[in-house]
Amino acid sequence: MINKAMNNFQRKNNQLPYTTDDICYKEQKKARKLIQKIAKVDRSNFKRINKLIAKLFGKSENAFVIPPFFCDYGSNIFVGKNFFANSNCTILDVAKVTIGNNCFLAPNVSIYTAGHPIHPEIRSTGIEYGIEVVIGNDVWIGGNSVICPGVHIGNGCVIGAGSVVTKDIPDNTIAAGNPCKVIRSITDKDKEFYFKDRKFDSESWAFIQKKLNNEI
Repeated sequence: MINKAMNNFQRKNNQLPYTTDDICYKEQKKARKLIQKIAKVDRSNFKRINKLIAKLFGKSENAFVIPPFFCDYGSNIFVGKNFFANSNCTILDVAKVTIGNNCFLAPNVSIYTAGHPIHPEIRSTGIEYGIEVVIGNDVWIGGNSVICPGVHIGNGCVIGAGSVVTKDIPDNTIAAGNPCKVIRSITDKDKEFYFKDRKFDSESWAFIQKKLNNEI
């Protein structure tokens, strides 16, 4: 154990090098018990899943997750309104993970704040770290994507399936690849299409307008 003014759990939360000790394990056990309960819930019991997620996360408002779901602590996950994570989502919340409103995670998305030193001799001591991840409002992350420690993703972004995001992504852009790179900006022209060159039909467009105008 590192003999400092802060204990290892406090060091972890302050993004400082730390070692996982009994204090950290105690907090992890709380999360794992809730994760186990979520795994056993009837998948159609949406209310029960919502309640357990609310207990697990540090902040949420009607967040919905399709099990199985995995995290380290849960208390370091802060999500906004209308958060949705599809099955097999993994969030290693050694450090804080902040996600804005109206964010969707496709299946098998992984968000990592946890890391280990590059040098093998130092890594073998068991010392590790966590660097926070921030995801803005209105972000959609495609399936099998990985968000690495320290990454900030801006508002209104789309991250293509299978991406490995190692660097910050600016607002209102489509980014994809390994490593993930910006492909183009998102513009008002994109409002017309739901998939590639397929335009919204009149009925769906009428629904969209009513929804945006808070008429339904």
